[in-house]
Amino acid sequence: MTGGIDIRAARAGDEALVLSFVRELAEYERLAHEVVATEEAVSTALFGPNPRVFCDLAHSRGEPAGFALWIYNFSTFLAKPGIYLEDLFVRPQFRGRGIGKALLANLARRAIAEDCGRLEWWVLDWNTPSIEFYKSLGATPMDEWTVFRVTGDALTKLAKT
Repeated sequence: MTGGIDIRAARAGDEALVLSFVRELAEYERLAHEVVATEEAVSTALFGPNPRVFCDLAHSRGEPAGFALWIYNFSTFLAKPGIYLEDLFVRPQFRGRGIGKALLANLARRAIAEDCGRLEWWVLDWNTPSIEFYKSLGATPMDEWTVFRVTGDALTKLAKT
């Protein structure tokens, strides 16, 4: 624990907490209407026989304060794995205490220890406070890339071709 901040990997029994962070993040991002996740689905993803995602929880003086949910990806150019941060969220009452930075530093240490080539994430273009925070840590925006996504009926249609 550093400065009253404790970070640990999520474990079975944390599903409700993880889902509450997901819902709070969705509210902040104005995307609450898109959350269909359940505690059971979170449990399977994080703690099932073949986990697809990982989660670190931050507590401040024993209170749940934030989370980082992430996966491994791979860079063919580097021929190394990387860490992709899907979600980072700190509850408003805990912001400004170094919790977001501690969660990112924890992932950076993991990336270095596991010889990963990079740590990366997306941020909504309107989220100026987060963008400025990330830049202050040395992160650089990848403006030359455009994100594409296929979901729902389009995903089904593509799979049938």
